[in-house]
Amino acid sequence: MALPLDDRLRIGVQTIHRRTEPATGPWLPTIDEMRTLVGLIDRCGYDSLWVGDHISFPLAILDPFLQLAQAAVVSPRLQFGTAVYLLPLRHPTPVAKQVSTLDHLTEGRFIFGVGVGGEFPREYEACGVPINERGARLSESLAVLRKLWSGKPASHDGRFFPFKDVPMQPPPRQAGGPPIWCGGRSDAALRRVGRLTDGWMSYVVTPDMFRQGLDRIAAAAGEAGRVFERGFGTAHLLFTCVADTYDKALDAATVSLSQRYAMDFRKAAQRYCALGPPQQVVESILRFHEAGVRHVILDFVGPYEERDRQIERFASEGLPLLAALRKQ
Repeated sequence: MALPLDDRLRIGVQTIHRRTEPATGPWLPTIDEMRTLVGLIDRCGYDSLWVGDHISFPLAILDPFLQLAQAAVVSPRLQFGTAVYLLPLRHPTPVAKQVSTLDHLTEGRFIFGVGVGGEFPREYEACGVPINERGARLSESLAVLRKLWSGKPASHDGRFFPFKDVPMQPPPRQAGGPPIWCGGRSDAALRRVGRLTDGWMSYVVTPDMFRQGLDRIAAAAGEAGRVFERGFGTAHLLFTCVADTYDKALDAATVSLSQRYAMDFRKAAQRYCALGPPQQVVESILRFHEAGVRHVILDFVGPYEERDRQIERFASEGLPLLAALRKQ
């Protein structure tokens, strides 16, 4: 089957409150810092704002739902999303309540991006969740969410989360709940996307890998007899570093991402990042658009103090080059 993709390209930013602690002491985020950043992304004309999720991470990272609830007060225009929320670390029933609430606080402008993670096994250990169950827990959690979001008494007879006749009010602002877009690159993950979710979120893939993944998702969706009444979302989290030259951007991205993921990221940065002047970043975006991506999420990496300048520079020099695709 052919997946029903939107024609319009959207450009978002993934960021907010994630940096190393300065040598002078622990980093303490402020309301003014948050307000300034969200206002900048809105004023620059981006379409959305996204945050990541980890319980334990090499860098300081805040809870995604709380960040987005605060950010939604600043911008009545931006769409908000998680890229991605590690749903298997939590029980889906309280998550259903939190997401429903966040959908109201964002006035229906929320996309729930979920995934399994696993690159940091100790956070699974700390949450008391066997890491080898994360895929099965995610699949079952998706069913639980949709049942509880119905607004009617719900029951679930599953391996992990059985319950009977539980009503949850209010249901989300968006009918049926916010769109659920799922990450993952394995065959099992791609089949899950096709069978159970409303969209796919990728990262650290090439355009060719994205195209191939989309084909596998379409096949799984066809086998399951899926009908996507709200369309099918496609998103890619693209590590980006805007600089005067490719080499400067590569060096900055390598330092930043190696620190973030506690590994040498240089070869991965060469393969997966969009690097260099805004025009070169646009070329990377266009290759992903040709492969089927309709929502590119730019994660600006490099020195923290240069993040805002990167956001502004790409908005002024890069976004105009994408205007025709964004207006479709």
